[in-house]
Amino acid sequence: MILHMLLDYDTLRVIWWALLGVLLVAFAVTDGFDLGTGTLLPFVARTDLERRVVINTVGPVWEGNQVWLVLGGGAIFAAWPQLYAVSFSGFYLAMAAVLLALILRPVGFKYRSKRDSSQWRAAWDWALFVGGFVPALIFGVAMGNVLQGVPFRIQPDMQIFYEGGFFGLLNPFALLCGLVSVAMLVMHGAAWLVLKTDGLVASRARAWGIRAALATVALYAVAGVLLWNVVDGYRISSELVTTGPSNPLFKTVQANVAGAWFANYAAHSWTQLAPAAGIVGALLAWMALVKRKEGVAMLASSLSVAGIVLSVGASMFPFILPSSIQPQASLTVWDSSSSHLTLFIMLFCACIFLPLIIMYTSWVYKVLWGKVNPTDIRDGQGHAY
Repeated sequence: MILHMLLDYDTLRVIWWALLGVLLVAFAVTDGFDLGTGTLLPFVARTDLERRVVINTVGPVWEGNQVWLVLGGGAIFAAWPQLYAVSFSGFYLAMAAVLLALILRPVGFKYRSKRDSSQWRAAWDWALFVGGFVPALIFGVAMGNVLQGVPFRIQPDMQIFYEGGFFGLLNPFALLCGLVSVAMLVMHGAAWLVLKTDGLVASRARAWGIRAALATVALYAVAGVLLWNVVDGYRISSELVTTGPSNPLFKTVQANVAGAWFANYAAHSWTQLAPAAGIVGALLAWMALVKRKEGVAMLASSLSVAGIVLSVGASMFPFILPSSIQPQASLTVWDSSSSHLTLFIMLFCACIFLPLIIMYTSWVYKVLWGKVNPTDIRDGQGHAY
């Protein structure tokens, strides 16, 4: 109870905003190389044995990596219920497409080698490609729409109405963000394959990774320029109340503010570390892949992925989800969270279970460390796919 009183409401809100960022970064860094590997599968592996090598680099770990996606969804549901209500209803078709694509992965892993047929296996290989490419694209498109604002409104009784459609999400800036996401995760998947394989697969993955790293830098830079000059942001124009009730309608918001998403970088210079990590990490990954420093390439690509994801949160704070048709209804850290007690209880549970998840995940990677050997796969020694 004493600790509950020491952690005041505004502090808990910031902590859970930061924890949500941690969960999203953990998902992007771990499951991100799974998605990138699936996207690269048809292009880096040309024989059945090579494709089995690629699949077995992620087959033992992809399920554990998706724990971060489940945790992120659960955190949004419990800590930010209004965000959950808007995003999971407004982006319903996009979410359904992501889930269907993700379902293809376990099915593809399990059924691909059930029949000794080249056509059967090729079909599942392309299904695994879809399972990697589609989520990578849609996650980026979603972030692009969040930065522009989402068409939802909130009535005085707190009923939320989404006024947009699926194809409205496919606007030019959002699609550009989708390409940033794809390039970023292809770079990350290529770095993983270079780390986990040898021979022709690693050589092809290195070539794709070099291209993807440069594409990540170029596309991310273009998105930043557009965010500064073309895509307007939002700004709270009323007094900032950080301990008030979770009612977004108690504030006023100014929309269409040029360069608003760069205000935090000017006010708090340390936030510039996020976009800098996104660009520097990709350049380091490119250099490491060229110089065949596989461990460095994986660390650098992870840094880039984390930086790019964090730069969205750093740009938008305290906004979580702006409304393009009713700016006053925009959700922020200060007015869309669960209660003080709920956030405290969740934080207590997170302090217990997050370290356990991290320790278990680290142990799994330690046990499974090392390169996937084609000879072992051919002989069926210890490889399930």
